Amino acid sequence: MSVILWSLIRRLPKKAQVRNVKTAEEVRADLVRRGKSVRQVAKEIGVSERIIFDLLRGRIKGRRGQAHRAAVLLGMKDGVIE
Repeated sequence: MSVILWSLIRRLPKKAQVRNVKTAEEVRADLVRRGKSVRQVAKEIGVSERIIFDLLRGRIKGRRGQAHRAAVLLGMKDGVIE
C-alpha cells in the first residue's frame, strides 16, 4: 500500500475505516483450509461448540459474553476482549 494512500486512510474517521471482518462463510473456509473442526476451535478458544455453530449459522451475533469472545477471536467481529 502506498504511503499516500495509507496517510489518507489514517485521516478517515474510525467508523469509515475498513475493518478486516470475516463473514461466516469465510470463517468456515478458513477452518477447512486449516484442517480444524468446530470442536477443536471451540476447545482452543474455550467456549461451547454450540456458540461457534450458532455464530456460523447467524443465530447469534456475538454481542456479549462468550459469544462476543468467540466472534472476535474468529475474526467475525471487531472488538476488544478484556
